[in-house]
Amino acid sequence: MPTAPAPAVTAAPETTPVASPPPHRTPASAWVLLVTLATIWGTSFILMKKGLVVFSALELGATRVSVAALLLLPFALRHIGRVERSRFKWLVLSGVVGTLIPAFLFAYAETRLASGLAGVLNALTAVFTLVVGAALFGQKLTGLRVLGIGLGLAGTVVLMLLGGSGGDATPSGESNAWYGLYIVLATLGYGVSVNVIKHHLHGIPSLAVTGLLLLFIGGPALAYLLLGTEFLHKLATVPGAWKAFGYIALLATMSTAVAMVLFNKLIQSSTALFAASNTYLVPIMALGWGLLDGEQFNLWHLLGMLIILVSVAIIHRAK
Repeated sequence: MPTAPAPAVTAAPETTPVASPPPHRTPASAWVLLVTLATIWGTSFILMKKGLVVFSALELGATRVSVAALLLLPFALRHIGRVERSRFKWLVLSGVVGTLIPAFLFAYAETRLASGLAGVLNALTAVFTLVVGAALFGQKLTGLRVLGIGLGLAGTVVLMLLGGSGGDATPSGESNAWYGLYIVLATLGYGVSVNVIKHHLHGIPSLAVTGLLLLFIGGPALAYLLLGTEFLHKLATVPGAWKAFGYIALLATMSTAVAMVLFNKLIQSSTALFAASNTYLVPIMALGWGLLDGEQFNLWHLLGMLIILVSVAIIHRAK
């Protein structure tokens, strides 16, 4: 999530004493929202893992997007006439690279990668938001920001090369941590989407942005799910299919609609910087669920996670 820029400060004349503003005190309700939001997003990865017990990665990704699109369809229809048609291409771009493709990439990664490690790698979104902003949108790269980017990539290397996947082995019997690259690509897509929304979709309510981009990608996703996969056949014949579908539906509902509303409310009741601190809590929550589900976690995983979280902290500070 992008951090709101700080307001400009004008120096007061030397002859005019200026009282220091009272320190901002975060209300207790904001802490409740923060923990709730981190729990929802941190649980997303274990829900994907449970959905993959029955459905393929392609089926899971298409189901996730389709359910989310249907859920927010009323909001999309309400706002579609209020948005300039010139912005539709940016909504489509954001939807494809920031929602549709990552839905498939995360699902495919978790066929071999532990859900907890997927949650840790998801923190790279902050790194790629900065990289894409600098590469395509003219955002300035300071030394501190470059340090944050470098540490984030170093933490990723530690996780994938030294820590192992912590998930299921490949058909050859070897653990394949390289599946983490799918999540790296997904977070790159998130970085593109965040910058597109920031620079080309500003002024549109976030609920309208999410609903409309899902409207544009939801149709193709639903058509593929119903006509190009065995989704309906599995629902009718495979034991446990409805339970697995429930996990995916919960993922789409909570991580898309509910989490978005809570995040907006959190920003309104606190500060953007405080709201962005969920970046640190989500990996911890994801790892907690993974450990409860019997996933492996070693010292290399811990080191890689700490390096990535330090990189995110540096990037947030640089902003």
